[in-house]
Amino acid sequence: MKKTAMTDVILKAKADKQLRWEQIAEHAGLAPEFTTSACLGMNSMPKENADKLCAALALPAEVSAALQEFPHKSWDKWVPTDPVIYRLYEIVAVYGETIKQIIHEKFGDGIMSAIDFSMHIEKVPDPKGDRVKLTMNGKFLPYKTW
Repeated sequence: MKKTAMTDVILKAKADKQLRWEQIAEHAGLAPEFTTSACLGMNSMPKENADKLCAALALPAEVSAALQEFPHKSWDKWVPTDPVIYRLYEIVAVYGETIKQIIHEKFGDGIMSAIDFSMHIEKVPDPKGDRVKLTMNGKFLPYKTW
């Protein structure tokens, strides 16, 4: 099973069972952001977690196997070459659909303007309008001088 077919099967099961990504992630034993990204084909998932997710959604072993496969991360858009902007672009390219899915679940329709990396998305109530709190935590990799 290809990752694109896997994603279609998972999204259908999610809709049929009326589950949120946070609930699916709880079954898988992983963070919602990582679980969503893996289900959208942008990360691989350890066997134990993939099997738990598939059991919770009543999905076949082929879906678990596809979740465990290493992803091919690519996009057909122009990519900036500045290292700082490139890394931000890469995060959006890899996790953009995940961010969109989770923001839509937490806030409704709207928008919000990757190696050793973690991310957390929260809804923060505010009297002027609820806010999106996106926390990205990546390892600092200094340039070498030679």
